[in-house]
Amino acid sequence: MTSEKPALPAYLDNIRIILTRTSHPANIGSAARAMKTMGLHKLTIVAPNLMATPMTENPPVFDPERPQSFKLPEESFILASGAADVLENATIAASLDEALADTTIACALTSRRREITTPLQTPRDLVPELLQAANRGEKVALVFGNETFGLSIEEVQACNRLMTINGNPDYFSLNLAQAVQVVCYEIFSQTGSPMTHLQQEDHAATHEQIKGMVAHMESVMNDIGFFNRRNGERLMRRMQSLFGRANTQTEDIDILRGFFNTVSHRIHKKD
Repeated sequence: MTSEKPALPAYLDNIRIILTRTSHPANIGSAARAMKTMGLHKLTIVAPNLMATPMTENPPVFDPERPQSFKLPEESFILASGAADVLENATIAASLDEALADTTIACALTSRRREITTPLQTPRDLVPELLQAANRGEKVALVFGNETFGLSIEEVQACNRLMTINGNPDYFSLNLAQAVQVVCYEIFSQTGSPMTHLQQEDHAATHEQIKGMVAHMESVMNDIGFFNRRNGERLMRRMQSLFGRANTQTEDIDILRGFFNTVSHRIHKKD
């Protein structure tokens, strides 16, 4: 039996993920799935430039004059799995400036050296500031660029923070959805959301229950001749001490006593 699931912090609604000029339909769906698993639901897609894929042979064409008329293909929804609602509620924008209009902090995700003096910071470094701003009611954005070319210099300049995911300098190759997952995980991990709903309820065995189980064990061990060459009294004191220290649960007691009953039954059946 598990405890009640904790509610997500309301301020997570003030954090949005922005995908700019995304080319693969599956990446949009996978990014939505990555977001929802970490409690984020606000997605903005800027000027999507979808490529043809085996599943999406005729990708929809984005019209900057009518951004909200753009409809994601089925492939995106399939890869989103249970996060279809994130895609259905996504905002479609013609430009990054439009997507960032009401934000106070916008983080450009980049792993390339830029002609910009803003220091690079890791997700772990930046997330405390992002959560504080979101908790104050400010709008915060994390901006991810095109899969092949990343963010343009103009897109980076539209942001006021630079975030990078540090990794192996000899081989660093995260795809778009993986990068979104890493950042979203860091955000959620720093909310302090409890994991009590994932833990089994504690039903610690009492001293009396452990004592009764050890006595049962002693009886079975005696029946099978286990004490013929051993100091039974000393051994059972150790057993009592062992189970007393082990945070033994009532379910553990039930399992062991069920096992002892089976052993006893087999012994007496043979007799």
